[in-house]
Amino acid sequence: MRIIIIGDGKVGYSLAENLSKEDNDVTVIDKDPEALKKADEYLDVMCIKGNGVSMKVLTEAGIRQCDLLIAATASDEMNMVCCLTGKKLGAKHTIARIRDPEYADELTLLKKELGLDLVFNPERAAAREIARMLRFPKAMNVEIFARGHVEMVEVRVVDSMPIAGKKIKDIFASNASFVLIGAILRNNEVIIPKGDYTIETNDTIFVVGRPSNISSFLNHLGLYSQKVKNVMIVGGGRTPYYLTKSLEESGMRVKLIELDYERCLVLSELLPHSIIIHGDGSDESVLLSENLPDMDAFIALTGRDEDNFMAALLAKQAGVQKVVVKINRLNYINIIKTAGIDSVVNPSLITVNLILRYARGMKNALDNPIEALYRIVDNQAEAVEFSVNEDADYLDIPLKKLKLIDGVLVAVLVRKNKIIIPHGDDVIKLGDRVIVISKNLKVSSLSGIIAPGGISFELQSNR
Repeated sequence: MRIIIIGDGKVGYSLAENLSKEDNDVTVIDKDPEALKKADEYLDVMCIKGNGVSMKVLTEAGIRQCDLLIAATASDEMNMVCCLTGKKLGAKHTIARIRDPEYADELTLLKKELGLDLVFNPERAAAREIARMLRFPKAMNVEIFARGHVEMVEVRVVDSMPIAGKKIKDIFASNASFVLIGAILRNNEVIIPKGDYTIETNDTIFVVGRPSNISSFLNHLGLYSQKVKNVMIVGGGRTPYYLTKSLEESGMRVKLIELDYERCLVLSELLPHSIIIHGDGSDESVLLSENLPDMDAFIALTGRDEDNFMAALLAKQAGVQKVVVKINRLNYINIIKTAGIDSVVNPSLITVNLILRYARGMKNALDNPIEALYRIVDNQAEAVEFSVNEDADYLDIPLKKLKLIDGVLVAVLVRKNKIIIPHGDDVIKLGDRVIVISKNLKVSSLSGIIAPGGISFELQSNR
């Protein structure tokens, strides 16, 4: 596909990097030559210096043959105009980044009037992801599939857990929870496990299933989670605003600490049910004066990675059970996890997942549309949800008789709101939603995982 990205900031660069790796012809436009320098040196993309609103620049970039235009500049208004202009000049699909909360309630109208195919808001998406994490405080991360009917949680295995040292098939033989261990991270290596694989201490496992069954499984592991009631948030930008508003609606009590006094006044009007505190959230004395040890969760969301890291460490030392930190630089994530802070949010990664799902779905719109896509296990694996809308050769054939490419696991079948953790005798039917976990593969359709003459697929047993 031919893709044009306008804006080469953090999000634009991440999109260009990932979309170019998927055999797309990517062009990046930005007015700042310094912003384009890194992309020009390190990525296999074309870089054009210029204004993305300009018809001349867009024509030079090949807008008339463009399959997908993504506007990701710092200005919402410019992004909307870029998409409108691009659509008029022939772009088949347009995506705009719109971040201002004032537009949040008007997105449906904006999409219709401007001909936008997709709108993304990294800050709002990050807030939603953090809110999901607070549902399972003992999990490192939570992703949702099948419109919330299926979830995948990330858990680190410790000595005290009953699954440590056991084979997967033995774990599920003694535990009635209908969940599946879809992937394992061990010593920075990802494994798509089968039933005879042994779980070890310090493994990070990715568990898939219905939310209620995941809760039961976490209880079986000894991860009894008290409901989060009191939350402290450091930072007063867009993500904290969206998150606090969401937590207020869930009935949680929020204390938000922001260094800028004028911003505190604005937030106190926008968030009347929360406590807004003027202060430095990386100052231990400020945090302790606001009863940090009594918090059920602590979330560091300032614009500086270093401040977020320090504030998170202070919260860990104070004994807060659930600590979440927002990090913009990807190379910091492993360092932070090594320090004992497991829940890390990166808005750019969330955005990339959303756009990749859309782009792959465009390629296979008539085959198996992609409903959800998450890169997991430190981006070494993917969990992808497909809708089966077309007749295919693999339908109604027992999974044990299908030959799939190596490194692929059919994790869940969703059939008319029924959640099926598949065994060898289960089949894929027309109308199903199918969740597939793959290692080092970019799966675009279910037909893409079928490999005649390939390695026979051996489903892991939960019984």
